Parts: sequence; structure tokens; C-alpha cells
Amino acid sequence: MATDRLDVIIFGATGFTGKYTVYEAVSVLKDLRWGIAGRNREKLQSVLKEMGAKAKKDLSQTPIIIADVEDEASLLEMAKSCRIVVNTAGPYRFYGENVVRACIEAGTHHVDVSGEPQYMETMQLKYNERAKERGVYIVSACGFDSIPADMGVVFVEKNFDGVVNSVETFLVNGVKDYNAEHGRAGLNVGTWNSAVYGLAHSNELHGIRRELYPERLPKFFPILKHRPLMFKSTEINKVCLPFPGSDRSVVMRSQRFLYEHDKKRPVQMHAYIGFPSWIIAAAVALFATIFGLMAKFQFGRTLLLKYPGFFSGGFVSRDGPSEARMEKTYFRMTMKATGWPSSQRLAEGTDQYTDPPSKTLMVRVSGPNPGYGSTCVALLSTAVTILRESNKMPNTGGVLSPGAAFSKTSLISELEKHEHGMKFEILANK
Repeated sequence: MATDRLDVIIFGATGFTGKYTVYEAVSVLKDLRWGIAGRNREKLQSVLKEMGAKAKKDLSQTPIIIADVEDEASLLEMAKSCRIVVNTAGPYRFYGENVVRACIEAGTHHVDVSGEPQYMETMQLKYNERAKERGVYIVSACGFDSIPADMGVVFVEKNFDGVVNSVETFLVNGVKDYNAEHGRAGLNVGTWNSAVYGLAHSNELHGIRRELYPERLPKFFPILKHRPLMFKSTEINKVCLPFPGSDRSVVMRSQRFLYEHDKKRPVQMHAYIGFPSWIIAAAVALFATIFGLMAKFQFGRTLLLKYPGFFSGGFVSRDGPSEARMEKTYFRMTMKATGWPSSQRLAEGTDQYTDPPSKTLMVRVSGPNPGYGSTCVALLSTAVTILRESNKMPNTGGVLSPGAAFSKTSLISELEKHEHGMKFEILANK
């Protein structure tokens, strides 16, 4: 079996994210042997035909593996058939753990695009030691959640020429030259469902983290303060709200890992999202409040899950966004880092500064189609990096966040190589 192993299997390939991952695999995995997996052979063949036509490449001979999240024996056979599983089958809180467990037992690496902190941190709590024993890397948050933020902080630290105290991220999403023919939908229902369940069970995080991290990190000064709930950002000239995604929790996992393993001073981080006007920002804040309240109660959750189009104002669709809209969407994440120049570096990473930060670095991470373009490229790029550069990754395996796993690899360069990848650039260095 070992000699016949594929390099990569894309699991959940018939889902919305899955099929676009198949499309991007044509270029990102062009030098590797890859296949696809799911429950239904006919649907898998249909995806190969559709995405092959889009990529102008015959994919009919691509290996197909039948595997079902409810059939652990089939998952184990799938995992034994490859070196790394690229898992696009969410919500991961329901469908992720069986795949992770099968991969660890098979000695196969695993990456996914989860933006669900409860799932990610539970996997770390339950399987980190076993993954290390088996020499397996399990890395989540390998898409738009949270590669730009987590690898963006890595990029900041590599280019800061000093010691970083804090990073603030300012995200802007947009659609170029929008018109009504592109459709209103911007998200597939799977992403919406993950958000509903994530908010519904957010109270679980405290208990998970108490077990995962029985000792708190020491405080480093000055402490990065939260901005007001709604504010005008001079950094991006937008009205901003706190960003509700998983970026901060993922970045803080990476920073804790690097502090514990490399004795590096952990970077503090807060995340914000920008809007064109006060009115739009206020409307989004109101929607987020209603969404959060409804997600906390069974009746509200049922309504949100049953009528995603209505409660999102048409932004969420069971069919996902149109091709025309996806081709026009983009994201820009501006990051403001503050700290001290290398001339003021202290002897130990745990030492405290008495002087305020005197150095600033502004960087930007940007890319097209964050939901289903750059997300899929990022996911596949993490798989390629594990296969090619595991000697630059920590320990012999483990359940890790992207920044912890890839900080010493060339993942950023890999991301910048592809048409639908991500660009990392320095804006200002003072």
C-alpha cells in the first residue's frame, strides 16, 4: 500500500468549498499525485467533470476514494491511501473529529479550513500528544480563517527588525464593479451553519482552555487596549467594528506555542473589520447582535439554519455565490504592528520593557475571492508545505495552528506563487 499511496486526497470534494479546492488543485498540486474522496461516486465524477472543464484539463482519471464520516473503517482506509488528507467537510464540530482520528491512526497528515475555535482547541486537547507520537501534523484554520492573520503576524515579525509588542488587524472585504447580475449571495450555507453552531456553543471555550492551558501566560506591557465598539480607523479610513471570526484565537494559540517552545515574547493582537460608513457599520452591528441572540436559543438556531437567505438578507445561499461574483470579490487585511527596534532588544524574551514602544510597521495581506479562491489555494499550499518542508516544522508532529506549524517554512512564498493566492507586502516601516 505504501508504494501506491497518493500524496494528497481532497475529502468532501462534492461540497461547495470542496469542488473549488479540486479546481485549484489542478495548479497547486500539479507536481503531486492526488485524488478525491466522498460518499457518492457519481457526484465525485460530476465534480471532476465540472472542475476539469473549468480548468481546461481532463480530470477523468483522477483517483476516487469512497469514504463517509459516519463509517470510521472507510475513513481509515482513505487515510492509509495518502500522505495528507485535505479535509473540506464541515461543520467540523460534527464531521471533523472522526477524520482527524483516522489520520492519526494511519500516520497521515491532515489540514482543514475550520474557523471553529471549539473544534480546533478540542482537537489539540484530545489528540496533540498522540499526533506527536505518530509523527502526524494536524493543522486547522488553513483558509481565509486564519492564514492572512496568523501568517501575517509571522510576516510582521520577520520584517520588523526588532521586538513586536502588538498587532492590530483591519479587514476590508469588497466586490469590484458590482452589479445586480452577479447576485446578492456571498456565502455558501455551510459557512453560515458553522457560524451559527460556533456562536451557540461559544461558552464551551472557557472550559476547554482551562484544560488546555492550566497555566496562564505572563502579562507583557504595555497591554494592547481594545478600540471602541465602533470607531473611524485612520489606518484604513473606514468605520470599524470588532472582527467576530476566529483570527484572534488562532493567532494567540500560535503565539503561546512560540513562547513556550522558542521563548519568544508573545505578540498581543486585536482584530477589526472595516465598513464604508457609520450607517452600514451600525446596521451590521445590529444584525450581529440579533444573530448572536438567536444563535443562543434552540428556536432561534432552528430559524437561522432553516432560513439562511432570509435572515442574511440574501447574502447566504444554499447554492453559494455565483461564479461572476466570486471572480470580483477581494480582501485586504492591513496590519499595524508596534514595538521596539533591535537596538533595544532585551536579553530574554520574558524580560519586560520600561520604555513605551517606539517603532511601527504597517503591512498588508490581500487576495481574491477570500471564501472560495484564496481559501482553497491556502489550504492546498499548507498541504504542499507539510509534504515538502516537514523538516522545518516543530517537533515530529502535533495539533497546531498555522503560525505555530509554518513560521519557519516558505508557506508565504508558496501562497504568493498562485493566481488566487495571497500577497504579503510592507506598506510603511517607521
